[in-house]
Parts: sequence; structure tokens; C-alpha cells
Amino acid sequence: MKIDRYEFGMATIDGHTYTSDLKIFPNRVKPNWWREEGHELHIADITDVLDSSPDLIIIGTGASGAMNVPYEVENHMKKLGIELIILPTKEAVQRHNSISGKKSTITCLHLTC
Repeated sequence: MKIDRYEFGMATIDGHTYTSDLKIFPNRVKPNWWREEGHELHIADITDVLDSSPDLIIIGTGASGAMNVPYEVENHMKKLGIELIILPTKEAVQRHNSISGKKSTITCLHLTC
């Protein structure tokens, strides 16, 4: 799935506009992504992503990179053999579009902050 456009608080994917944080799976978008702590990513926040066994997870940490991804999450991905890319959301969108379709990728985007 291609991300057509991103700007603060909004993403357009395959012609559909979303205004809440979201997860992009290879065949669907899951909007309204809520985390246990708004600006801290926990493994429990992405269990559905992990259940899909992707090769790569891209995390968009917000326009200014406000969402923190603790070392324990990074370490957990290493143990599972899943590549993890953590970038501010604009850069995460660019990376998603350059990689999408080339390997099993799930992208999780914080659209604000």
C-alpha cells in the first residue's frame, strides 16, 4: 500500500484519508491506533503487528519525533529477527514507500507531535 500524502495529523493511503494514528499492513490499514502511553511505544501496542510476522516494522514517531521507542522494544524485535526502522513520520513515510512491496513490511505511524 502506498502512502500518497502525509502532513501533520493526516495521511492519505490509496486515496483514503486518515486523521488518527494508524498501522499499515500489506493488505489493509488499521486506523485509530492507540497506545498504552500516548508518546511511548510498548510491545503490547503492536502485538497484532508481531502476530503477522513481518520482516520489517517501520515506526513513524511523529512530525517532531515525540514518540519514544524504548530499548526493550528494539531488543524484542532483534530477538524475533524483525528489522526495525524508527524515524520521524515524514521520513518513515518515505522509507515505507521505497520499501513497500519489496519485503514483508508493516508501518505504524504517529501522525502528530
